[in-house]
Amino acid sequence: MNIAVTFLPRQEPTPLPPIAFIGGGNMASAIIAGLIRQDTPASTFEVVEPFAEARERLARDFGIVAQAEAGAALARCELVVWAVKPQSFAEAAKPVRGLAPDAVHLSVAAGIPSDSIARWLGTERVVRAMPNTPALVGQGMTGLFAREAVDAAGRKRVEQVLGATGELLWVAAEEALDAVTAISGSGPAYVFYFIEALTEVGIELGLTPEQAHQLAVGTFSGATALAASASEPPAVLRERVTSKGGTTYAAITSMENADVAGKIKAAARAAHQRAQELGAEFGKG
Repeated sequence: MNIAVTFLPRQEPTPLPPIAFIGGGNMASAIIAGLIRQDTPASTFEVVEPFAEARERLARDFGIVAQAEAGAALARCELVVWAVKPQSFAEAAKPVRGLAPDAVHLSVAAGIPSDSIARWLGTERVVRAMPNTPALVGQGMTGLFAREAVDAAGRKRVEQVLGATGELLWVAAEEALDAVTAISGSGPAYVFYFIEALTEVGIELGLTPEQAHQLAVGTFSGATALAASASEPPAVLRERVTSKGGTTYAAITSMENADVAGKIKAAARAAHQRAQELGAEFGKG
C-alpha cells in the first residue's frame, strides 16, 4: 500500500481557545504539559477525569481543576481531546454527545475507527492521532488522520495543540494509522528493549550498571540525531562504521546470521495486526 504522508515543522506557540480533555491520564498530561511550557494558562483547559487521584495530580502539577463528569462547560471548547482507554470510549462518549456540537474531536485512543467515534459523538468533525510516549518529554512522533468534515482551521487547531509534544505527520488514509502504530506508536518499546539488552551485556562485560546505561542511551540518542540530520539513508550510515573484519562488522554479521532485521519486521507486523484487531474489537458499540 502506498501511504501519502506530510511532515510538519514544530508549531510556534500562539494563543489557544479553550480545550477540553476527556481523560486526564499520561497522554493528556503530556499534551497539557507541553502547552503549559509554551505559557498556555491553566484556565484554557477543561478536563473530565473520573478518578480522584488523577484529578488531584492535575491540580498539583498544573493548577487545573478537573471535573469528575462532563458538563455544560465543554460548550466553550473548540477542541475536545479524547484521551481515554479504547475499551472505555463508547461509554465515555454518551454524556459528552451534544455538549460541544461545533468542536473538533481529537482522539488519541489507539485503534478506535473514526466511523465509530463519529457515530458515538454525532459529529463528522473527527481527527484521529497516534502519538507515542516521547511526547512526555516533548520529543513525540504523532501520526494524524482527519475526516473530510474537518476543515483547514480544524487541522490547524489540532496542529497547535499536538505540536507541543513533538513532530506531526498527516496520513491520507485512515488505515495507515495502523502502520503508524506499528512503527512509532509501539516503537519506543522496541528501542527500550534494545537499550535493555545493551545495558545488560555491558554489565556482563565488566561495566557498572550506570556506565552501561549511559553508553547505551547515549549511543541511541547520538545515532538517531545523526540519522535525523544526515542526507544519507541509515544503510549508508551503517556501512560507514562497518569496516570489514572490524568489531562492528562482527556484530552486524552476527545480527544478519540471526535474521535480526526479519525479527524486527515480524514484531512490527504483529503490532500492526493487533492495532487492526483493537479497532474491530472496541469500535463496535
